[in-house]
Amino acid sequence: MSDTTSLTLNGLLKQVNAPSNTPLLYVLRNDLDHKGTRFGCGSGNCGACTAIVDGHAVQTCDVPLWSAENKEIITAEGLSQDPIGKLLQDEFIAEQAAQCGYCINGILMSVTALLKKTSQPSHEELYETLNRHLCRCGTHVRIIRAVNNAITKLSTGVLV
Repeated sequence: MSDTTSLTLNGLLKQVNAPSNTPLLYVLRNDLDHKGTRFGCGSGNCGACTAIVDGHAVQTCDVPLWSAENKEIITAEGLSQDPIGKLLQDEFIAEQAAQCGYCINGILMSVTALLKKTSQPSHEELYETLNRHLCRCGTHVRIIRAVNNAITKLSTGVLV
């Protein structure tokens, strides 16, 4: 049996007709065609499926659709509409902070959520945020540099 669930996706109200216990990841990818939210491990351990739900970075593979009802969701496709998300995207591009790119969308989502809460996170807060993401490409130095560049720009009031 399917239920109709309302949610706001990247600023647009969406109605989804799916069973309420369907993982949010599947709804985002299959029903709403937001492929930037990636399937990784399927158990909330790798971070590839991270989206921002009501301001919090959430791994959507183990979140049921019912828990997202009437909530504001931002996916990788919506980052360019957000000043902090756009700044981070630009810095990641400038630093070439992606190699294969599979994990980067989730990392961008988590760091965007962090910087929306605090524009000057401590190194510990940043590393704790990044620790939830499994990345094997070896671009960690460039990721940290890109995030630090964004933090510097935020501290000087410069937004793209």
